[in-house]
Amino acid sequence: MENWLLVGSGGREYSLAKKLAENGDRNVYVAPGNPMMNQLTNVGTVDIDEMDFAGLVEFAQQNHVDWTIVGPEAPLSMGIVDAFRERGLNIFGPTKVAAQLESSKAFAKQIMQKRGVKTAAYQEFNSAQAAIAFVQNGAFPIVIKANGLAAGKGVIIAKDEQTAVDSIHHLFEINPDSEVLIEEFMTGQEFSFIVMANGTEVVPMQIAQDHKRLLNGDRGPNTGGMGAYSPVPQFSQAVVDAALQDVIMPVLSEMKEQGHPFTGFLYAGLIQTATGTKVVEFNVRMGDPETQVILPQLESDLGTVIEQLMAGRPVTPKWQHDRFYLGAVIAAAGYPGKHRDHLALPSVSDQQISISYAGVTEVDQQLVSSGGRVLMLIASDPDLKRAQAKVNSALDQFVNSDDYEYRTDIGSKAFK
Repeated sequence: MENWLLVGSGGREYSLAKKLAENGDRNVYVAPGNPMMNQLTNVGTVDIDEMDFAGLVEFAQQNHVDWTIVGPEAPLSMGIVDAFRERGLNIFGPTKVAAQLESSKAFAKQIMQKRGVKTAAYQEFNSAQAAIAFVQNGAFPIVIKANGLAAGKGVIIAKDEQTAVDSIHHLFEINPDSEVLIEEFMTGQEFSFIVMANGTEVVPMQIAQDHKRLLNGDRGPNTGGMGAYSPVPQFSQAVVDAALQDVIMPVLSEMKEQGHPFTGFLYAGLIQTATGTKVVEFNVRMGDPETQVILPQLESDLGTVIEQLMAGRPVTPKWQHDRFYLGAVIAAAGYPGKHRDHLALPSVSDQQISISYAGVTEVDQQLVSSGGRVLMLIASDPDLKRAQAKVNSALDQFVNSDDYEYRTDIGSKAFK
């Protein structure tokens, strides 16, 4: 039996664990995981915090873990990959320096500039006063970003000067020593393009489209993601191929040239503008909720793909090409602000729906919600509209809208 370790506890890690465990000759440990993962065959949770690198390394050594995969951005940005490699352990992810593609938006911009990768024009500011002076002389809308990690919620689209000023004050109040980037606003449809990389070579994954705003019609505050679907029919294979050659490969080449080759999942958030495809942001991990609709399409064994890629062997995974996967996130009322906890979990009795569990804990021997995004309802169908209809029917039947927030327009951009 192979032993694999997953670091994280959310819906992304739930889906990764489920996919890895499809291989019956593999045990999958998840640290710290969530209680619903223990109901998956060959999957078990381990009570070690994702930031306890020493504890995770010790567990991997004592349990003869063959490979470790890291889900969330925080441990990657703090050097978990370096800690594992120092002990000779196999781990799939970027080093602390390479993880700056996500943990420092300024670093990512500099890498793109060196290779001529198209992205939004921007300015950096390390004081609220300077940033406010800049926006007072500019046109709107503009995009304001925290330079560091912000759990997917550090981006504000300011449509007027007052919103911009308030947002800048807010970001510097959270972290007075941080930097803020102010970017031009780009218009177009976005898509998520994730590849698995070994430093020089990649395995592209199916593209997806995330829905960041809380409410239907892309209204309300930014969140960690309220739903996704994949593949994305309005983007041709030619667009995806161009993104690989014009975005992914130049960035990998620059990272290697700087002595920090990128390994792991590289996520490019892209936007198709009137002047071509441009980069919105990079992540150094699989997306959440994109993972939940991408991985079910993979017919090959995920663990084998990673092992072969990291060994430098040719690998051409098989993907489904006859179905769409669409999922809507169920978030606790109040998310992304102060949300309710310990809510009763929806009981879904629809065989057409699969569930990816994220914010779940056990209280008094009962499983209840814990956190903002609690779970995701996922359906598949050869027709995207029917997949959306299946999910929306389950939302209507099984989810208490007084306790939970969700969107019913996931995938609608593909219909326009």
